Amino acid sequence: MHPHTQSAKDVMKAYDVPKEKGLSDEQVSQSKEQYGDNVLREEKGTSLFRLITDEAREFMNILLVIAAFVSMFASGHLRDGLFILAVVLFNITLSVIQTRKAENAVEALQAVSAPQAKVLRNGKTIEIAREDVVVGDIVVLEAGDFIPADLRLIDSHTLKIDESTLTGESVPVDKDAATLHDDASILSERSNMAYSGTLVTYGRASGIVTGVGMDTELGAIASLLSDVEDTETPLQKRVGRLGKVLGSISVAVVVIIFGVGLLRDMEWLEIFMISVSLAVAAIPEGLPAVITVILALGMRRMASQNAIVKSLSAVETLGSVTVISTDKTGTLTENKMRVTTLYVNHTLLDLEDDDLSPHKKEINALSEIGTLANDASKDGDTYLGDPTETALLDLYERFEGSVTKLRNTHERLEENPFDSERKMMSTLNRMDGGTKMLIKGAPDVLIERCTYIHIKGAIRPITEEDRQAMAKANEAMANKALRVLAYGMKTLESETDNKEDGLTFMGLSGMIDPPREEVKASIKVCKNAGIRVVMITGDHKLTASAIARDLHISDNDEAVDGREIEAMNDAELAKSAKTTNVYARVSPTHKVRIVRALQQNGEISSMTGDGVNDAPALKQADIGVAMGKVGTDVSKEAADMVLTDDNFTTIVKAVESGRVIYQNIRKFVAYLISCNIGEVLLIFVAILLGWGSPLLPLQILWVNLVTDTLPAFALGLEKKEQDVMNQPPIDKDASIIDRFMAITIAFQSVFLATAVLASYRIGLSFSEGAALGTTFAFITLIIGELLRTFSARSEKRSVFTMNPFSNKWVNISFAVGLGLLAIVLFIPGINTLFQTDVTLTPMRLMIAVVLGILPVLGGEIAKLFKR
Repeated sequence: MHPHTQSAKDVMKAYDVPKEKGLSDEQVSQSKEQYGDNVLREEKGTSLFRLITDEAREFMNILLVIAAFVSMFASGHLRDGLFILAVVLFNITLSVIQTRKAENAVEALQAVSAPQAKVLRNGKTIEIAREDVVVGDIVVLEAGDFIPADLRLIDSHTLKIDESTLTGESVPVDKDAATLHDDASILSERSNMAYSGTLVTYGRASGIVTGVGMDTELGAIASLLSDVEDTETPLQKRVGRLGKVLGSISVAVVVIIFGVGLLRDMEWLEIFMISVSLAVAAIPEGLPAVITVILALGMRRMASQNAIVKSLSAVETLGSVTVISTDKTGTLTENKMRVTTLYVNHTLLDLEDDDLSPHKKEINALSEIGTLANDASKDGDTYLGDPTETALLDLYERFEGSVTKLRNTHERLEENPFDSERKMMSTLNRMDGGTKMLIKGAPDVLIERCTYIHIKGAIRPITEEDRQAMAKANEAMANKALRVLAYGMKTLESETDNKEDGLTFMGLSGMIDPPREEVKASIKVCKNAGIRVVMITGDHKLTASAIARDLHISDNDEAVDGREIEAMNDAELAKSAKTTNVYARVSPTHKVRIVRALQQNGEISSMTGDGVNDAPALKQADIGVAMGKVGTDVSKEAADMVLTDDNFTTIVKAVESGRVIYQNIRKFVAYLISCNIGEVLLIFVAILLGWGSPLLPLQILWVNLVTDTLPAFALGLEKKEQDVMNQPPIDKDASIIDRFMAITIAFQSVFLATAVLASYRIGLSFSEGAALGTTFAFITLIIGELLRTFSARSEKRSVFTMNPFSNKWVNISFAVGLGLLAIVLFIPGINTLFQTDVTLTPMRLMIAVVLGILPVLGGEIAKLFKR
């Protein structure tokens, strides 16, 4: 039996705990031994060694290591091999530094729990550390206390608990120890329970501990967090596939060259050296480093735009997001109640749009009652207290004036606080030279106690038609998911005449946690970008549907609640998830199931949230997004991205940044791969023609790691294309190299190989022979690569239509590339190392440089096909 289905008396009897004395010291020891300490189990984080080995096992890095050892031990090129190993070490170090993040989600959950608790033991109330609370302890609660463990309430007095971080409920919920619930009731409906990590906002109570540590609802969330498995991001999958393709190409080409060499009766050592050159040429050694640095720079840029991304791959994954599953409270809404509608003079008034001047006196009278019969307060610009009551203070100050001044001139004499049975609160105040009872509460209860009605400055007896009109207005506001309160007043003949009847009806107010103003525009942008927005909340279905309709998340009132989710198996939920945009009254387990259902349908799901209850779903999602201001530490640690401004619009900007970064990754991948393919094609054709290899292994490494890498970095910093958010999300299964990119690579590779082969052949014709030929080929290849950078800035637009100065990094990389080429060609010692110490006249240089223009034309012709 669950404690919420049993009476408090039965629960105490089950644990053998007397209400007046609590546990004895002996019982405490026995309980701790049987149920354990009140702490959450801590999952072991990923070790530094594991992070390093995981990076080292990446296919691209394995290929580079093989190439390095072959170069060092098989061909005797120690410098080349060490150079490649240095690149691998750099790649691994950079990636580990950028991707290592705290695995402190469970520790953060621990921090949410109360550090101290008041318990009844041996007949005395004492204060103990939270972790020392045991099952069977009777805990004493009052306003401001965090709940230290899961409790079955024994007694309660006007108790309200803020469970928003656990259930998503936007306002504190009323608790009543006397109620009983069935097994099917969901967590947010159990009014006789208090849960670990939640906060008492009003009233007082006592309760018996029924669960500690991992056996609490908070512990269940910790278990969910540890059960969620990390999955590969789309970028990791794409780069992995690309590495395998390049590795396969490398192996195939080496085998073919071996065969050709044997048929030509070439020396084994010569064939092997050429094969090493081809293997080196086929692998873009700089690609892992470029991707890592560009993603890291993207992280920095996004941080300056209020989005802190905690892992490198998550930056690119944002561009693939197809669904943003968002919590309602505090994410789509402001996380504070606000009065939006009033009912006075038998007229429903929208406070933003309607003319309020004919009803000024009645609005003033109603807002005065809401302010005086109210326990909330104001400290500077901050309202303190129950969200419903702070909304009423805000109403008064929006239309009337100073709360402090009103209260100072209308002394409170007596208070009858709100309780769940009366569903009202009343105060006696000095007003208009006498004493008045001011009262607010649930409309159905308060209206029944009204004998009179205040209409247009006059008070008259209430009629049945009046009551029908009030009920109709109440229903209209409730259908808009507004929290409705009624207001009454009574002039007292004496201060002892304090019965809450014979009241004058003053009006109704409707309040809601309103949507953020900027969210509508952001959701419109999402729709244009092919991104679906799904609301997942612990709030009521009616409230969720109203907010969703207002924000155009959903065009109807359809929503699925927790009970319906519970009744579905995974296949049924996945089918429902294809069309459902609103989920209400959901538990943490439901949220994880919804995210998994979306993923099962092939969606790349981003989940936003701020509460403890969101953490497992944040971790399960492809991109978990936490709120930085109001978000719990738990949600921040579980998320991939934290919004420092708690603004839904920032998510849209982050998605745009993710798309831009992916576009730029495509640009420099095409740039690097076309160079690699061009080099392979160049050497392959030269060998078939019997010309020998046009490039030395060290020269190829220089081009791949230095000359190409700097422009690739520059391309990674290219500004966004104008239509980036008018395109569908990036297909998670699509290869980086699609059909159009393959065409681009083919054209550029052929033109590059042709230009370099021509340069090599011209160089061979001079008296210096092979030495000048490889130098010519080296110069043409580098000039061609540097010039191709300008064309590679856009996959669609011609280089002749772009502003050549809009990306300063391209210009800097071009200048640096020319300077490095000059060093390799003309600095003694260095040119000997690269075997470029030959005589280069201006005419010879001009021939090699002019041929370097040819690859740019290949790129521009490829764009014609795409356009």
